[in-house]
Amino acid sequence: MPTSALLDRYAALDSAAVSDALDRLGLPPGVGGLRPVWGPASVVGYAVTVQLEPRTDGPAGAHIATTAIETEDDQSVIVVDNQGRTDVSCWGGILSLGASQRGVRGVVADGVCRDVGEARELQFPVFSRGSVPATARGRVQQRSTGEPVTVAGLTVHQGDIVLSDETGLVVVPRDRAVQVAELAEAVVARERAIADEIRAGARLSQAMHDARLAGETVR
Repeated sequence: MPTSALLDRYAALDSAAVSDALDRLGLPPGVGGLRPVWGPASVVGYAVTVQLEPRTDGPAGAHIATTAIETEDDQSVIVVDNQGRTDVSCWGGILSLGASQRGVRGVVADGVCRDVGEARELQFPVFSRGSVPATARGRVQQRSTGEPVTVAGLTVHQGDIVLSDETGLVVVPRDRAVQVAELAEAVVARERAIADEIRAGARLSQAMHDARLAGETVR
């Protein structure tokens, strides 16, 4: 399946449906804690991973995340691991601008960001643990890009599919992405059918029960 077509399928889903599908396959389900920093938002794309660490003595390297942004495209989501720190920003307005110009779909950061207004003006989705004015300069540095990272307890590999929305974050291993999408689409269809029955007057207990929600055949 073309990679863009696969992302289109995930864009029609939400984190809850994908989490249910991951559960069915014994994979880590979705997590909460990372929220859109401006307005309602959602983002889905292939992960481009960035690992940060506390600043150490020595010559300063490239600014965090710049090298990752410069090599990516309109199917990418930048995923930043700053170990959940809330005292220092790990994403800011110039990064949002540069990523937006490259066509990057958004950023998911296990940390906090700044320049929220600039991200809003760009309509650039930013998911994080909140916001803080404190700059990253002199406080954190980039340790790696393209290596596995941990975000809100989930391991993210370069190229995994990440989907983040107002409910939470899900990470789909690239080699299981088609299977997870099929299961998630079945979850959505099942829940829509249940909702239609309830709107038509069916009793809640009749329309909604665990076996049906799980997709099991009820005899």
